[in-house]
Amino acid sequence: NEGNEYFKEKDYGRAVAAYTEGLKKNFEDLELKAVLHTNRGAAQFHLGNYRSALNDAIQAKKIKPTHLKAIIRGALCHMELNNFSEAIAWCEEGLRIDSKEKKLVEMRAKADKLKGPEGTLLEMRFLYLLGQGRAVMGIGLLCLTLERNIKLVLEPSNEEEEISDSLAELSIDGFHSDNAMGAKVHLDADGNLNWPVLFLYPEHEQTDFIAAFHENSRFIDHLMVIFAESPPWDLERKYFPSNIELYFEDEERAEMYKLNPEHTLLQVLQHPRYFVKAGTPAVLAFVKGSPFSKKYFSGKKVHPL
Repeated sequence: NEGNEYFKEKDYGRAVAAYTEGLKKNFEDLELKAVLHTNRGAAQFHLGNYRSALNDAIQAKKIKPTHLKAIIRGALCHMELNNFSEAIAWCEEGLRIDSKEKKLVEMRAKADKLKGPEGTLLEMRFLYLLGQGRAVMGIGLLCLTLERNIKLVLEPSNEEEEISDSLAELSIDGFHSDNAMGAKVHLDADGNLNWPVLFLYPEHEQTDFIAAFHENSRFIDHLMVIFAESPPWDLERKYFPSNIELYFEDEERAEMYKLNPEHTLLQVLQHPRYFVKAGTPAVLAFVKGSPFSKKYFSGKKVHPL
């Protein structure tokens, strides 16, 4: 009930926290568990945390396979993540339950249209990883980023083009970087920039995508929401806000910079060695002192931000 009240007030961060507290309780009502996952997924969706929202939809559907709201939410998440084939599969699953559900019928048609030839989607993945972010923002937004001393990289270098094959493999078999396709930096009513931001977890080759990260929001605020509950891929339960370290890489110098989670996005973007590729800032997340982290940073120069 508390989560529902926060949701009505559009305080989605607190709604997520309330639904999470409910899920932590030991109770046997499977119907209620499915509802809590579905509601938390809806709140995550409004925050732009589409990967987390999808995880909740999956959990709700496992508990109650005929839960239409969860299926619709899962299909919407796949649409936002540009996973059009998966969106179609979810829509068809829902339509087997209710063949006249308008949202699913419309989404199924839209996904089929956007899916196109598989080669087109692969090309989109390659272009994103290579930083070919053409038309990621208009002239007005470009001016605003320059005023803030934010450095953009929109075109790949010749060296990047030469290694496109290896990056292409990574986009398919490793990080699903196509998550960021479709979301762009935008200006809100208060004159602040909201950016699509990608969190990369190298140890597990997983990502989280924030569609609208307010430039004055802190990284810790988003970590608290993302890891309000352990993700399915974190089998050892090592990923929680106080145990995560964030970094960005200076590719030109092959050096790493460690972020302070209390810093805002704008503070990080204004760093002299931070370059925004394809209009989508990205950070890497590691577990403090983990064997993978030690191996990853072995021989690399790391600077505090």
